[in-house]
Amino acid sequence: MTTTTPPLTLETGEPIPTAIVAPKARARVPSWLHPGRSALNILMVVVALLWLLPSFSMLVISFRQAGLFEISGWWSIFAHPVQWTIYNYKELFSGGTGSTVPSGFSAGSALDSVRTSLEITVPATVGVVVVSALAAYSLVFGRWRGRNVVFLTIVGLMVVPLQVAILPVVNGYHDMGTYIGWNPYGTIWGVIIFHIAFGLPFGIFLMRNFFLGIPKDLIEAGRVDGAGEWALFSRVVIPIGVAASASLAIFQFIWTWNDLLVALVILGADPHVPITLFIYGQERTLAANFWIISTGSIVSIIIPLLVFLRFQRYFVQGMLAGSVK
Repeated sequence: MTTTTPPLTLETGEPIPTAIVAPKARARVPSWLHPGRSALNILMVVVALLWLLPSFSMLVISFRQAGLFEISGWWSIFAHPVQWTIYNYKELFSGGTGSTVPSGFSAGSALDSVRTSLEITVPATVGVVVVSALAAYSLVFGRWRGRNVVFLTIVGLMVVPLQVAILPVVNGYHDMGTYIGWNPYGTIWGVIIFHIAFGLPFGIFLMRNFFLGIPKDLIEAGRVDGAGEWALFSRVVIPIGVAASASLAIFQFIWTWNDLLVALVILGADPHVPITLFIYGQERTLAANFWIISTGSIVSIIIPLLVFLRFQRYFVQGMLAGSVK
Protein backbone atom coordinates (compact mmCIF):
# COMPACT_ATOMS: atom_id res chain seq x y z
CA MET A 1 0.00 0.00 0.00
CA THR A 2 1.45 3.34 -0.98
CA THR A 3 0.69 6.70 0.51
CA THR A 4 0.70 10.02 -1.28
CA THR A 5 1.72 13.29 0.23
CA PRO A 6 -1.08 15.82 0.08
CA PRO A 7 -0.30 18.99 -1.83
CA LEU A 8 0.72 22.02 0.14
CA THR A 9 -2.05 24.55 0.59
CA LEU A 10 -2.35 28.20 1.49
CA GLU A 11 -4.23 29.40 4.55
CA THR A 12 -7.30 29.81 2.37
CA GLY A 13 -7.18 26.15 1.46
CA GLU A 14 -6.10 26.69 -2.14
CA PRO A 15 -3.13 24.63 -3.42
CA ILE A 16 0.21 26.41 -3.71
CA PRO A 17 1.33 26.84 -7.35
CA THR A 18 4.14 24.51 -8.36
CA ALA A 19 6.32 27.42 -9.55
CA ILE A 20 6.29 28.76 -6.01
CA VAL A 21 6.88 25.41 -4.31
CA ALA A 22 9.85 24.27 -6.36
CA PRO A 23 11.39 27.00 -8.51
CA LYS A 24 13.90 25.76 -11.03
CA ALA A 25 17.49 26.50 -10.01
CA ARG A 26 19.54 28.18 -12.69
CA ALA A 27 22.69 26.38 -13.71
CA ARG A 28 25.74 28.31 -12.57
CA VAL A 29 28.17 29.06 -15.36
CA PRO A 30 31.84 29.33 -14.35
CA SER A 31 33.05 32.90 -14.49
CA TRP A 32 35.85 32.03 -16.90
CA LEU A 33 33.25 30.79 -19.45
CA HIS A 34 31.51 34.14 -19.73
CA PRO A 35 31.95 35.58 -23.25
CA GLY A 36 33.90 38.65 -22.12
CA ARG A 37 36.08 36.74 -19.68
CA SER A 38 36.73 33.93 -22.18
CA ALA A 39 37.91 36.36 -24.86
CA LEU A 40 40.25 38.02 -22.36
CA ASN A 41 41.64 34.65 -21.24
CA ILE A 42 42.23 33.56 -24.83
CA LEU A 43 43.97 36.84 -25.61
CA MET A 44 46.22 36.49 -22.55
CA VAL A 45 47.15 32.92 -23.49
CA VAL A 46 48.02 34.00 -27.04
CA VAL A 47 50.17 36.89 -25.80
CA ALA A 48 51.93 34.58 -23.33
CA LEU A 49 52.67 32.02 -26.04
CA LEU A 50 54.02 34.68 -28.40
CA TRP A 51 56.16 36.06 -25.57
CA LEU A 52 57.61 32.63 -24.77
CA LEU A 53 58.11 31.56 -28.40
CA PRO A 54 61.62 33.07 -28.85
CA SER A 55 62.86 31.51 -25.61
CA PHE A 56 61.29 28.18 -26.49
CA SER A 57 62.87 28.21 -29.95
CA MET A 58 66.25 29.01 -28.38
CA LEU A 59 65.82 26.08 -26.02
CA VAL A 60 65.02 23.72 -28.90
CA ILE A 61 67.97 24.97 -30.98
CA SER A 62 70.32 24.32 -28.06
CA PHE A 63 69.39 20.63 -28.26
CA ARG A 64 69.83 20.35 -32.04
CA GLN A 65 72.95 19.39 -33.92
CA ALA A 66 75.04 22.45 -34.80
CA GLY A 67 75.10 21.78 -38.54
CA LEU A 68 71.32 21.77 -38.88
CA PHE A 69 70.91 25.50 -38.28
CA GLU A 70 71.39 26.40 -41.97
CA ILE A 71 69.49 23.36 -43.27
CA SER A 72 66.08 23.45 -41.62
CA GLY A 73 64.02 25.34 -39.05
CA TRP A 74 64.08 24.48 -35.37
CA TRP A 75 60.51 23.13 -35.52
CA SER A 76 61.63 20.23 -37.72
CA ILE A 77 63.07 18.56 -34.64
CA PHE A 78 59.56 17.41 -33.66
CA ALA A 79 59.21 15.56 -36.96
CA HIS A 80 62.71 14.08 -36.68
CA PRO A 81 63.42 13.20 -33.02
CA VAL A 82 66.82 11.86 -34.02
CA GLN A 83 68.03 15.48 -34.11
CA TRP A 84 67.85 15.74 -30.30
CA THR A 85 71.29 15.84 -28.69
CA ILE A 86 73.07 17.19 -25.60
CA TYR A 87 76.36 17.49 -27.46
CA ASN A 88 76.14 21.29 -27.53
CA TYR A 89 76.14 21.50 -23.74
CA LYS A 90 79.04 19.05 -23.44
CA GLU A 91 81.02 21.01 -26.01
CA LEU A 92 80.19 24.35 -24.38
CA PHE A 93 81.45 23.35 -20.95
CA SER A 94 84.26 20.94 -21.83
CA GLY A 95 85.70 22.64 -24.94
CA GLY A 96 88.97 21.06 -25.84
CA THR A 97 90.76 20.26 -29.07
CA GLY A 98 88.90 21.30 -32.19
CA SER A 99 86.35 23.37 -30.31
CA THR A 100 85.83 27.10 -30.77
CA VAL A 101 85.29 27.46 -27.00
CA PRO A 102 88.18 27.28 -24.49
CA SER A 103 87.95 24.37 -22.10
CA GLY A 104 87.31 24.29 -18.35
CA PHE A 105 87.69 27.51 -16.37
CA SER A 106 90.29 29.02 -18.66
CA ALA A 107 89.87 32.67 -19.65
CA GLY A 108 87.15 33.09 -22.27
CA SER A 109 85.41 29.79 -21.54
CA ALA A 110 81.73 29.41 -20.72
CA LEU A 111 82.38 28.21 -17.17
CA ASP A 112 84.75 31.10 -16.54
CA SER A 113 82.10 33.51 -17.84
CA VAL A 114 79.47 32.10 -15.50
CA ARG A 115 81.90 32.38 -12.59
CA THR A 116 82.77 35.97 -13.55
CA SER A 117 79.09 36.89 -13.74
CA LEU A 118 78.60 35.52 -10.22
CA GLU A 119 81.68 37.40 -8.98
CA ILE A 120 80.10 40.62 -10.25
CA THR A 121 76.43 40.01 -9.50
CA VAL A 122 76.57 38.64 -5.95
CA PRO A 123 78.65 41.48 -4.39
CA ALA A 124 76.68 44.10 -6.32
CA THR A 125 73.37 42.64 -5.10
CA VAL A 126 74.47 42.29 -1.48
CA GLY A 127 75.98 45.79 -1.49
CA VAL A 128 72.83 47.42 -2.84
CA VAL A 129 70.51 45.60 -0.41
CA VAL A 130 72.65 46.37 2.68
CA VAL A 131 73.39 50.02 1.87
CA SER A 132 69.80 50.69 0.75
CA ALA A 133 68.41 49.25 3.98
CA LEU A 134 70.80 51.32 6.12
CA ALA A 135 70.06 54.53 4.19
CA ALA A 136 66.30 53.93 4.26
CA TYR A 137 66.39 53.33 8.02
CA SER A 138 68.18 56.63 8.51
CA LEU A 139 65.74 58.49 6.24
CA VAL A 140 62.66 57.10 8.01
CA PHE A 141 63.70 56.76 11.66
CA GLY A 142 66.66 59.12 11.83
CA ARG A 143 66.62 62.34 13.84
CA TRP A 144 68.41 64.78 11.55
CA ARG A 145 67.31 67.69 9.43
CA GLY A 146 67.22 67.67 5.66
CA ARG A 147 66.06 64.09 5.27
CA ASN A 148 63.36 65.02 2.75
CA VAL A 149 65.82 67.02 0.65
CA VAL A 150 68.22 64.09 0.59
CA PHE A 151 65.43 61.71 -0.37
CA LEU A 152 64.25 63.94 -3.21
CA THR A 153 67.83 64.13 -4.47
CA ILE A 154 68.05 60.34 -4.45
CA VAL A 155 64.76 60.06 -6.34
CA GLY A 156 66.11 62.54 -8.89
CA LEU A 157 69.11 60.29 -9.49
CA MET A 158 66.75 57.54 -10.64
CA VAL A 159 66.10 59.41 -13.90
CA VAL A 160 69.80 59.67 -14.84
CA PRO A 161 70.36 57.35 -17.85
CA LEU A 162 73.13 54.83 -17.41
CA GLN A 163 74.38 55.48 -20.93
CA VAL A 164 74.91 59.18 -20.13
CA ALA A 165 76.87 58.57 -16.94
CA ILE A 166 79.13 55.70 -17.95
CA LEU A 167 81.84 57.81 -19.63
CA PRO A 168 82.10 60.33 -16.74
CA VAL A 169 82.44 57.37 -14.39
CA VAL A 170 85.27 55.97 -16.50
CA ASN A 171 87.02 59.35 -16.34
CA GLY A 172 86.48 59.35 -12.58
CA TYR A 173 88.11 55.93 -12.35
CA HIS A 174 91.16 57.24 -14.18
CA ASP A 175 91.29 60.23 -11.79
CA MET A 176 91.23 57.81 -8.86
CA GLY A 177 94.26 56.09 -10.34
CA THR A 178 96.03 59.44 -10.53
CA TYR A 179 95.25 60.62 -6.99
CA ILE A 180 95.08 57.47 -4.86
CA GLY A 181 97.04 55.01 -7.02
CA TRP A 182 94.16 52.58 -7.66
CA ASN A 183 92.28 52.68 -10.94
CA PRO A 184 89.13 50.48 -10.97
CA TYR A 185 88.90 50.71 -14.76
CA GLY A 186 89.58 47.36 -16.41
CA THR A 187 88.79 45.40 -13.23
CA ILE A 188 85.82 43.45 -11.95
CA TRP A 189 85.65 45.77 -8.93
CA GLY A 190 85.09 48.68 -11.27
CA VAL A 191 81.97 46.97 -12.64
CA ILE A 192 80.76 46.08 -9.13
CA ILE A 193 81.14 49.66 -7.87
CA PHE A 194 79.26 50.99 -10.89
CA HIS A 195 76.32 48.62 -10.39
CA ILE A 196 76.12 49.39 -6.68
CA ALA A 197 76.13 53.14 -7.33
CA PHE A 198 73.38 52.95 -9.94
CA GLY A 199 71.32 50.44 -8.00
CA LEU A 200 71.18 52.50 -4.81
CA PRO A 201 68.61 55.18 -5.86
CA PHE A 202 65.93 52.62 -6.66
CA GLY A 203 66.95 50.45 -3.70
CA ILE A 204 66.69 53.31 -1.22
CA PHE A 205 63.37 54.40 -2.74
CA LEU A 206 61.91 50.88 -2.40
CA MET A 207 63.20 50.23 1.13
CA ARG A 208 62.13 53.66 2.40
CA ASN A 209 58.58 53.14 1.16
CA PHE A 210 58.46 49.81 2.94
CA PHE A 211 59.92 51.14 6.20
CA LEU A 212 57.29 53.90 6.25
CA GLY A 213 54.73 51.21 7.00
CA ILE A 214 56.53 50.22 10.24
CA PRO A 215 54.95 51.99 13.25
CA LYS A 216 57.36 54.54 14.67
CA ASP A 217 55.97 53.79 18.12
CA LEU A 218 57.66 50.41 17.84
CA ILE A 219 61.04 52.08 17.30
CA GLU A 220 60.44 54.60 20.08
CA ALA A 221 59.52 51.80 22.47
CA GLY A 222 62.80 50.09 21.67
CA ARG A 223 64.72 53.28 22.33
CA VAL A 224 62.99 53.71 25.67
CA ASP A 225 64.03 50.18 26.59
CA GLY A 226 67.63 51.13 25.88
CA ALA A 227 68.10 49.52 22.46
CA GLY A 228 70.68 51.19 20.23
CA GLU A 229 70.17 52.10 16.59
CA TRP A 230 72.02 49.06 15.34
CA ALA A 231 69.95 46.75 17.57
CA LEU A 232 66.74 48.35 16.32
CA PHE A 233 67.88 48.04 12.72
CA SER A 234 69.06 44.43 12.89
CA ARG A 235 66.51 42.96 15.32
CA VAL A 236 63.35 44.94 14.58
CA VAL A 237 63.39 46.59 11.16
CA ILE A 238 65.26 44.00 9.08
CA PRO A 239 63.10 41.00 10.13
CA ILE A 240 60.01 43.02 9.15
CA GLY A 241 61.60 44.14 5.87
CA VAL A 242 62.52 40.69 4.56
CA ALA A 243 59.95 40.93 1.74
CA ALA A 244 61.26 44.28 0.48
CA SER A 245 64.89 43.13 0.77
CA ALA A 246 64.18 39.95 -1.20
CA SER A 247 62.30 41.88 -3.88
CA LEU A 248 65.16 44.36 -4.22
CA ALA A 249 67.64 41.49 -4.39
CA ILE A 250 65.71 39.94 -7.29
CA PHE A 251 65.67 43.21 -9.21
CA GLN A 252 69.34 43.96 -8.64
CA PHE A 253 70.50 40.41 -9.38
CA ILE A 254 68.65 40.25 -12.70
CA TRP A 255 69.71 43.75 -13.76
CA THR A 256 73.36 43.09 -12.99
CA TRP A 257 73.39 39.56 -14.43
CA ASN A 258 71.90 40.72 -17.74
CA ASP A 259 74.19 43.76 -18.08
CA LEU A 260 76.24 44.05 -21.24
CA LEU A 261 77.11 47.72 -21.70
CA VAL A 262 78.79 48.38 -18.35
CA ALA A 263 80.95 45.28 -18.55
CA LEU A 264 81.77 45.97 -22.20
CA VAL A 265 83.00 49.52 -21.44
CA ILE A 266 84.62 49.15 -18.02
CA LEU A 267 86.27 45.73 -18.25
CA GLY A 268 88.29 46.80 -21.26
CA ALA A 269 90.78 44.10 -22.23
CA ASP A 270 90.22 41.90 -19.18
CA PRO A 271 90.16 38.28 -20.44
CA HIS A 272 87.64 37.27 -17.78
CA VAL A 273 84.22 38.42 -18.98
CA PRO A 274 80.63 37.77 -17.81
CA ILE A 275 78.30 35.46 -19.68
CA THR A 276 76.66 38.34 -21.58
CA LEU A 277 80.00 39.37 -23.08
CA PHE A 278 80.79 35.74 -23.84
CA ILE A 279 77.59 35.42 -25.90
CA TYR A 280 78.16 38.83 -27.49
CA GLY A 281 81.58 37.72 -28.68
CA GLN A 282 80.07 34.79 -30.57
CA GLU A 283 77.71 36.96 -32.64
CA ARG A 284 80.51 38.03 -34.96
CA THR A 285 80.25 34.66 -36.70
CA LEU A 286 76.54 34.00 -36.16
CA ALA A 287 76.08 31.20 -38.68
CA ALA A 288 79.08 29.21 -37.46
CA ASN A 289 78.53 29.71 -33.71
CA PHE A 290 74.76 29.89 -33.40
CA TRP A 291 74.75 26.72 -31.33
CA ILE A 292 77.03 28.49 -28.82
CA ILE A 293 74.73 31.53 -28.69
CA SER A 294 71.59 29.46 -28.14
CA THR A 295 73.16 27.09 -25.61
CA GLY A 296 74.93 29.91 -23.76
CA SER A 297 71.71 31.93 -23.66
CA ILE A 298 69.86 29.06 -22.02
CA VAL A 299 72.66 28.71 -19.47
CA SER A 300 72.51 32.45 -18.75
CA ILE A 301 68.75 32.21 -18.13
CA ILE A 302 68.90 29.33 -15.65
CA ILE A 303 70.60 31.10 -12.72
CA PRO A 304 68.38 34.24 -12.66
CA LEU A 305 65.34 31.98 -13.06
CA LEU A 306 66.39 29.94 -10.02
CA VAL A 307 66.90 33.12 -8.00
CA PHE A 308 63.45 34.38 -8.96
CA LEU A 309 61.76 31.07 -8.14
CA ARG A 310 63.53 30.99 -4.78
CA PHE A 311 62.35 34.46 -3.72
CA GLN A 312 59.14 34.83 -5.75
CA ARG A 313 56.89 34.61 -2.67
CA TYR A 314 58.40 37.89 -1.48
CA PHE A 315 58.25 39.56 -4.88
CA VAL A 316 54.66 40.85 -4.83
CA GLN A 317 54.97 41.98 -1.21
CA GLY A 318 58.08 43.95 -2.05
CA MET A 319 56.52 45.46 -5.16
CA LEU A 320 53.58 46.72 -3.07
CA ALA A 321 55.88 48.14 -0.38
CA GLY A 322 54.47 51.39 0.88
CA SER A 323 51.50 51.43 -1.51
CA VAL A 324 48.98 50.49 1.19
CA LYS A 325 49.32 51.90 4.68
